[in-house]
Amino acid sequence: MKFWKNTATIDALVPDLLNTVDAADAEMAVIGSKPIDLTAMPNLKGIFKCGVGTDNVPFEEAEKRGIEICMPSEQTKRYIFEETANFAVYLVFRMLFNEIGEVDGWVKQSRGFLGNKKVLILGQGNIGSHVTRKLAPSVEVMTFDVLQNSMDELKGLIQQADVISLHVPLMDATTGFMDTEKLSWMKDGAALVNTARGPVVDEDALFAEIESGRLRAAFDVFWQEPYQGKLKQFHPERFLMSPHVSSNCENFLTGLASDFVAFEARLNG
Repeated sequence: MKFWKNTATIDALVPDLLNTVDAADAEMAVIGSKPIDLTAMPNLKGIFKCGVGTDNVPFEEAEKRGIEICMPSEQTKRYIFEETANFAVYLVFRMLFNEIGEVDGWVKQSRGFLGNKKVLILGQGNIGSHVTRKLAPSVEVMTFDVLQNSMDELKGLIQQADVISLHVPLMDATTGFMDTEKLSWMKDGAALVNTARGPVVDEDALFAEIESGRLRAAFDVFWQEPYQGKLKQFHPERFLMSPHVSSNCENFLTGLASDFVAFEARLNG
């Protein structure tokens, strides 16, 4: 099997992926979160997706050409849902405990009671619902999902939130969802957490808010990766960055590797 890839997610567990070919010769494409051009792959038999996001998976074109697509198995997805939710919760708490004082000079800073803090979870799918469940014992959780709520409710929820955590898929309707208007609804000192997809937030609008000092943010996903954009200058004080590691746990990677081996065997079948 000849491989082409745009991610190194499982390279350490699947040595065969260290040897790749040009797109034109590829029989299997191993993809992460970046888009692919199937027109450049005339010999492709299968696509293996290292993750659960589907915004860059060309389902319709693949079906027309008889190209098989393999998404993570249910067991592997369980790891990514849980661990991404765990990481999102960690970032939420990082934002809530952002200012605690300084060791130099032993300066202590008081804070409000955690139980009075309000966290808005935007999206109640596989990951957002896990985040809601995990945060509920510690803070006041508010939720919004387009399948469960009216858009008329959104402004009031955003205005109340101390932290907003994004868990919406990337599609035409959600690109730039958190725009200048919605960010302006956030109260002074509030924080935005994004473990979904970078483009669901308008980068220029967020830059203006971060630069002004009015808002803070913690992002694990970006508009381009690796991210070298203008918001990087505010890391870590006002724009906390991590290199897209929310699902990067050993169990998930091992599960992906097993799924890959099974998929390769099926294609070779």
